Amino acid sequence: MEKVKEKIPGILMCLAISVPAWVIVKLFKGLEVIGAPVIAIIAGMVIAIFVKDRTKTAKGIAFVSKKILQYAVILLGFGLNLSTVGKVGAASLPVIISTISVSLIIAFVLQKLMKIPSKTATLIGVGSSICGGSAVAAAAPVIDADDDEIAQSISVIFLFNVLAAIIFPTLGGAIGLSNDGFGLFAGTAINDTSSVTAAASTWDTLYGTNGSVLEYATIVKLTRTLAIIPITLVLALIRMKKEKAKAEGAEVKSGFSFKKIFPVFIIWFIAASVITTVITSVFAGNADALAAAGKVFGGLKTLSKFFIVTAMAAIGLNTDIVKLIKTGGKPIVLGGCCWVAITAVSLLMQYAMGTL
Repeated sequence: MEKVKEKIPGILMCLAISVPAWVIVKLFKGLEVIGAPVIAIIAGMVIAIFVKDRTKTAKGIAFVSKKILQYAVILLGFGLNLSTVGKVGAASLPVIISTISVSLIIAFVLQKLMKIPSKTATLIGVGSSICGGSAVAAAAPVIDADDDEIAQSISVIFLFNVLAAIIFPTLGGAIGLSNDGFGLFAGTAINDTSSVTAAASTWDTLYGTNGSVLEYATIVKLTRTLAIIPITLVLALIRMKKEKAKAEGAEVKSGFSFKKIFPVFIIWFIAASVITTVITSVFAGNADALAAAGKVFGGLKTLSKFFIVTAMAAIGLNTDIVKLIKTGGKPIVLGGCCWVAITAVSLLMQYAMGTL
């Protein structure tokens, strides 16, 4: 009980940031492009400048930035109906695999060439290629990234999210993309869900497609989200190999812990997706039961998003904004290269498949 009490001040401090950020975005729809997580992390960094003494709040903030972030990823699984993703998302799979691969390769190469910290480069590569903040939330605990590295990655991804949401509808129209073509383009070339929906909604408004592009782009985006599973497991295996080698090379050989490194929360994420799929399938012929299940899963998905916002507030509170600005140049270049490459590959793959 004492351990719970000592976390409360820090948790309340994070909520004092995340709740207003959440409400502001709900009230002002134009801010959806930026997103509540980014507002929360920036607010946290600004507050951290003025609130130096965090003796009473440190443990609660650490709990939110680590554990709540993992709970957010688990709850994210309740937004994934694997059967729906399988039916609609299969056609987009070649484009998704290509964009993810090129982003990760570029992140790896530029990390070596530009001498960017490996964890920062990994988070930017994963976040750019899969699903922005959610992917960063999943990968960060696996590679043991600190709050500065998470904040750096989120900031870079946010920059190119906003640019994509603004530029892509005009770009898609200029090169003559069809409605399905733009849905596939937005779903594979924009990394954060909020920016995907913003761009697709803009397209629907411009071309009067009654939300069909938004629906298609969102399903493509959900298909990309599933890549969290193999990516995090691969990262865990790489880290386990490194940690085991260190432990074997040290005098004390008890330093390696498989349980400590393995991302157990990803197993719960998969379980949540399976539960959603099974229940949706079982009640497929019962409209009332399906609607009730949809409300429950929708509520859990919303809670996941709020948890991410709260975790970003905690990460902001633990981030040195001066250091972030001083070291921000190279990560932005890396993020920009990943973004341009993903955009080009998404369009080139559609051209090669004859869907452009």
